[in-house]
Amino acid sequence: MNYELFIAKRIIAGKKYKNSISSPIIKIAITAIALGIIIMLIAVATGLGLQYKIRDKMAGFKGHIQIVNYDNNNSEVSTTPVKKDEEFYPKFKNISGIKNIQVFANKGGILRTKTDFEGIIFKGVSTDYDWSFFKEYLVEGVVPNFNKSRTREVLLSETVANRLQLKLNDTILATFLKTSTSKLPSNKKYIISGIYNSGFAQFDKSVMIGDIREVQKINKWTENEVGGFEVLIDDFNTIDAIGEEIYREIGVTLNKKTIVETYQNVFEWIKLFDNNVWFIIAIMIVIAGINMITALLVLILERVQMIGILKALGSYDTSIRKIFLYNASYLILKGLFWGNIIGLSIIFIQHYFKVITLNPETYYVTTMPVYISFSAIILLNIGTLLLCFLMLIIPSFIITKIQPSKSIKFA
Repeated sequence: MNYELFIAKRIIAGKKYKNSISSPIIKIAITAIALGIIIMLIAVATGLGLQYKIRDKMAGFKGHIQIVNYDNNNSEVSTTPVKKDEEFYPKFKNISGIKNIQVFANKGGILRTKTDFEGIIFKGVSTDYDWSFFKEYLVEGVVPNFNKSRTREVLLSETVANRLQLKLNDTILATFLKTSTSKLPSNKKYIISGIYNSGFAQFDKSVMIGDIREVQKINKWTENEVGGFEVLIDDFNTIDAIGEEIYREIGVTLNKKTIVETYQNVFEWIKLFDNNVWFIIAIMIVIAGINMITALLVLILERVQMIGILKALGSYDTSIRKIFLYNASYLILKGLFWGNIIGLSIIFIQHYFKVITLNPETYYVTTMPVYISFSAIILLNIGTLLLCFLMLIIPSFIITKIQPSKSIKFA
């Protein structure tokens, strides 16, 4: 680049425009870029956070994929048992991507106190159960210990405990519905070993976790009979593919149900988050681009005489356009820098301090979850930079319309 172009670049990029007409326009443009990336980061973080948190909670209660008898397909209660000694248990030999297979059996019942009662689903699990989900949401106490010959310990939700005015280590009376082999209801006493609060009201208000041997005794099942199997997978994005592989591996009397199939309405609802996020990103980029176009045009119009002089000295239109585009890119980068600092700070504050709360009856979570990956941050920044830069190329052609004879005339 020749000396004249170097001086021109320094004039535009340096401090010379601080007191110029373009100064407030440039500040507005930088602010628009910063606000745009802040809103985009928050939109992506909250959208992904809600999706991941909701689906993780559903998998915590139901597993990613359930294998049950066809007779139990549309029932929350295990009515027809399946054999525990299936070929695929405890591990599928020909399917990868599976983290754990655990047995379960559900039984409908009623918890009673002297003054009140509450309907519950008693979920019986065994020693192969993955407790990582409930340990995360354990409010007090411990998870039940199934290594004993018999345990009456149960895990109860804080919602049910508060409704029945129960506390840790209290003994509760549970009445279970009659079975095909017993015409009388069954009464059992259990001890609350732990209280959890997942924030997923749909499950918190009804699910009690205990020993599967209790369900087997109530239903008059043998030790080899269970309600079904829950399959936990490593990558949620492979749930449909693994579900189909599992279906081909299991017996003809069994069926598989993914949580996506079981709770279609919920997953259709959370899919809408993606549309909202893309809409927000598009709007923010357009607004930021319009502000940058305005700033670029003001910079060009403010330096019409300088452009005319450069052209008179032999500079090409392309070289002069590059000067303005490079400096516009600098302004975009400056806005992106401050936007990332502020946006990521807001996300980290929400992640660690849970400032924004939500209604669990509507959103299935008590606080706004946030999740953002390094790749998402990079893509947002590169995408914003490139799209805004491309939007500036067309208005920069105004430089080719400036004639040295007319622009220098009033210098």
